[in-house]
Amino acid sequence: MTEKEIQRLKEIDQVIAEGKYQDTWESLQQYEQPRWFRDAKFGIFIHWGVYSVPAFANEWYSRNMYIQGTREFEHHVKTYGPHKEFGYKDFIPMFRAEKFDPEQWIELFRKAGARYVVPVAEHHDGFQMYRSEISHWNAFEMGPKRDVLGELSEEAKKHGLYNCASSHRIEHWFFMGHGKEFDSDIKEPMQRGDFYWPAMPEPDHQDLFSTPAPTQEYLEDWMLRTCEIIDRYQPKILYFDWWIQHESARPYLRKIAAYYYNRAMEWGEEVVICYKHDAFMFGTAVVDIERGQFADVKPFHWQTDEAIATNSWCYTPTNEYRPAAEILQDFVDIVSKNGNLLLNVGPKADGTFSDEETKVLEEIGEWLKVNGEAIYGSKVWRKYGEGPTKIVEGQFADSIKKNFTSEDVRYTMNGGCLYAMAMRSAEDGIYHFPALGDRDASHAPEFHGVLRKVEVLGFENSTLEWERKEEELIIRTTGIESDRPVVFRISLE
Repeated sequence: MTEKEIQRLKEIDQVIAEGKYQDTWESLQQYEQPRWFRDAKFGIFIHWGVYSVPAFANEWYSRNMYIQGTREFEHHVKTYGPHKEFGYKDFIPMFRAEKFDPEQWIELFRKAGARYVVPVAEHHDGFQMYRSEISHWNAFEMGPKRDVLGELSEEAKKHGLYNCASSHRIEHWFFMGHGKEFDSDIKEPMQRGDFYWPAMPEPDHQDLFSTPAPTQEYLEDWMLRTCEIIDRYQPKILYFDWWIQHESARPYLRKIAAYYYNRAMEWGEEVVICYKHDAFMFGTAVVDIERGQFADVKPFHWQTDEAIATNSWCYTPTNEYRPAAEILQDFVDIVSKNGNLLLNVGPKADGTFSDEETKVLEEIGEWLKVNGEAIYGSKVWRKYGEGPTKIVEGQFADSIKKNFTSEDVRYTMNGGCLYAMAMRSAEDGIYHFPALGDRDASHAPEFHGVLRKVEVLGFENSTLEWERKEEELIIRTTGIESDRPVVFRISLE
C-alpha cells in the first residue's frame, strides 16, 4: 500500500471520528431515509462495461469464460482462441464506446420518467468505469478513455436527476479464480493493482464465513475504491451488490456508511445506501430485493432492482425483454407497498441502446406522463390493494408470469386524492373496488371516507359513471382499453 493510500485510510478514520456517525450499528441507527428518495419512486440502473464486448450469455462472462465446460468457455475458445492467448483483459481495447453520448442517455432516462440514475461504477470483473487513482484498469485510461461515471453524473445533475453509483467490487475477490485452474492468462505471481488480482478460489456463496475470507489488504482496497467514488462523484445513492454480507466485510461496511453519511452532511445532502441479504443492520440503510418484490405492504421504504431483460443485466443479442405493460404492473404493485423500482438497462459496447429497451423506456415514460400523480410523491393507503392474483415474495421472481386482471387493484394516496389502479382494463368496462364500499360502522368497514368525484386518467374519449354500494365501489366505463394499469383518481372530502 502506498503512502498516499495509508494517508487516505487515516483521513477516513478522521472523518468518522469527527462526524455525527460513528462506525457502529448503534450510531448508524440515527440514519433516516430522505424524503426525496421516498418521493422519487423510479430510477434507472445501468450495467455497462467490458462484458458488453463479448455480449454473450450475461454480465458474468468474465467469470464463466474461465470455467471449463461452460457454454461461455466453449464460445470463447471457438470465437477468440485459447485463454492463454486471448483473455478477458484483451476485450478492453475493443471496448471503445464510440457512440456513447451521456446527454442522449440522460434525456432518454428523463423521458422514461426516472428520477435517479445508478451506473455500475465497477462490476465483478474489476474494470472501473470512472477515473481512478487506485488502479490504472479503468475506462478513463483504457478502452473508451472517458470518465463514464463522471460524465453521466454531471449530465444527470444538469437535467435534474439524482446522480448515483453502484459498486460490485467485493465479488472480484473470487470472480476470476477459475482462470488459475488451467493454462490461461490468469497466473501467479499476482499483486495488488493487477487487473485479475487476487483471483481466489470461489467460495460457497451461502456461507457467510467461507474461507479463504477476503484479507485486510483486499478489504481496505475495496473501502478505498468506494470512498474514492464517494468523494469524487458525491453520489446520492450508493448501491451495493451481494456478498457484502460476508462476515469479514461488516467492519468495513460500517466504516463506509459512517464516512458516506458524514461526508453527505458536509455537502448538505441527504443520501441513501441500498443493500441486499441483511448485509446492513436493519434501519441503517435501505433494503433492496433483486428481481423480486414483497407480497404485502411494508412499514419501511424499500427498493427492488430488476432488469428489462429477464436473462441478463447487460446487453446480449439474445436478451429476452419484458414488455412495458408487465413492468408497469410490477411498478404499481411495488409503489403501493411502499417501494421504489430501480429498472436496469444494458447498453451495447458502442454506447447505443437496443430498439427493444428504448421502446420499453419510452412507453413507461408515456404512461408516467399521464399517471405520474398516482406515483411520484405518493404514500401508501390503509390497504395496498386487492384482487385474485398473488405475488410470489422474494428475489429472482420477476420472470414468474403474474397474469394480472382488471380485478387486481392497487391503491396510493397523494394530496387529497386516493388513486385506485386496476392492473389492466376490464373487458366489460366495469371495475369493482370492495375496499371502497360504504358499509355501516357496525360492520367494521375498511373505509368511511366521503367520495366527491371519480375520474379516469388519460382516456379523453371515455365515459364514466360510479356508484358506491355497501359492499363495493362500482365504476362503469366505455372507451377504455389497455394492457397497462388504468388509474382512477378519487377525490375525497
